[in-house]
Amino acid sequence: MRSNRPYLLRAFYDWIVDNDCTPYIVVDAHYPEVEVPQDFVTDGQIVLNIAPRAVSSFEMNNQYVQLSTRFGGMPIDIYLPVGAVMGIYAQENGQGMVFEPENPDDQPPPKPPGGPKPVLSSAEKTQSTTGPKTKPKTKPALRVVK
Repeated sequence: MRSNRPYLLRAFYDWIVDNDCTPYIVVDAHYPEVEVPQDFVTDGQIVLNIAPRAVSSFEMNNQYVQLSTRFGGMPIDIYLPVGAVMGIYAQENGQGMVFEPENPDDQPPPKPPGGPKPVLSSAEKTQSTTGPKTKPKTKPALRVVK
């Protein structure tokens, strides 16, 4: 039988979000193929806020969780095989589920569709010289109309 972890993970995520709570996941940062910012790893684990308002490009399927978020103001792409997720819980009340450790040797780690796995990267501000020019913004003002 297939692992029930991705199904339970999605179910708890939906349940937490539907109850207007903030879903957090605990991740084994040393699990094969995990791409997380190592500066934020503590005791081999990292806790990620996966609330819709905190992430973009969020995808969760039976093989992996992939998202973009910010750490210290820097945008970062995150890639997690589902086996690396150790638990999911609501930040507000701690309700959720802890998963049994999964042996990474049981299955080869899946690759995300469409090419190689995402690489941690930071976006730098660039100024486009080919785009349309815009007027400098002025301070908004109100006036009395009689």
